[in-house]
Amino acid sequence: MKDFRNIALFVVLVGAVPLFTDSGVMLNFVMTSLYACLLSQAWNVLGGFGGQFSFGHALFFGTGAYVQAIAQMQWGLSPWVALPLAMVFAAGVGAFVGAASFRYGLKGSYFALVTLAFAEVFRILATSVPFTGAGVGLMLPLKESAANMQFGSRAGFIWLMLGLVTLALCITAWLRHSRFGAYLQAVRDNEDAARAIGVNPFSVKLIATILSGGLMGAAGAFYVQVFQYIDPGIAFGAHTSVEALVGAIVGGMGTLWGPLLGAVSLHILADLTRNLFGQLPGINMVIYGVVLIVIVMFLPRGIAGLGTTRPLQWLRGSKSDGDKS
Repeated sequence: MKDFRNIALFVVLVGAVPLFTDSGVMLNFVMTSLYACLLSQAWNVLGGFGGQFSFGHALFFGTGAYVQAIAQMQWGLSPWVALPLAMVFAAGVGAFVGAASFRYGLKGSYFALVTLAFAEVFRILATSVPFTGAGVGLMLPLKESAANMQFGSRAGFIWLMLGLVTLALCITAWLRHSRFGAYLQAVRDNEDAARAIGVNPFSVKLIATILSGGLMGAAGAFYVQVFQYIDPGIAFGAHTSVEALVGAIVGGMGTLWGPLLGAVSLHILADLTRNLFGQLPGINMVIYGVVLIVIVMFLPRGIAGLGTTRPLQWLRGSKSDGDKS
């Protein structure tokens, strides 16, 4: 119950921000930070709790984004109906990829490469078929109203994204305390031992992939509503996959608040980098790579593990290694 009380407090505090400021910079920061948090939480469900590293989560993001755009432009559906539909389609793709991978025992680096390959296949397909707009992409018409999920200010998007992040946080809290979450973490820590006590690793990992895919699809649908444009490079590009996994790893995998901490920290770092280096192409990926290396070397539990990591533990470890050699 403590986790859910903290989530409720978080919702109240963040939801009140648009009521006390109309600063475009502040509101944009909150909105994009929540968006990055949703990406990281989606990855955390599968990568952090399930131990199944994915390099191609853009596959689910792009599926959700295209379903959101196509449902409105070609099927004439309301965006409020298209949003859950986008999550269902992305979850369905997650079910397909998970079933195809786990049925044949793919895990570790093999699973990571399979997700990356599927994302690339979907990118090529989206570039080739006409209903996705091919290489040109799709652009939603501007019809500003709450009914069209096109709000006149950032406040509407913040509250929408806050609802999606709350859903992701509740799923993560459930994973921390439920029997299914215990099964998932047991499979992550030792799949053979989990199987020996009666856990079905295939079903557990498949459900985690479906949950993770659905949340990622919601992020893709939100992206389309905010920027009103999607193309294959944006939808299935590597940048989204990297942003999702780095945020979770930097913040702390398998934790409730770690992905949020990681997403906000990286967002602040990206703003500082932009101010220092301008729009230098690729600089954000370089910074992400450096931060990832530093975190993996010195903070294996991420920012969320700072309170549990003993001071200079890594130095002692390095010294011990040197003594042994």
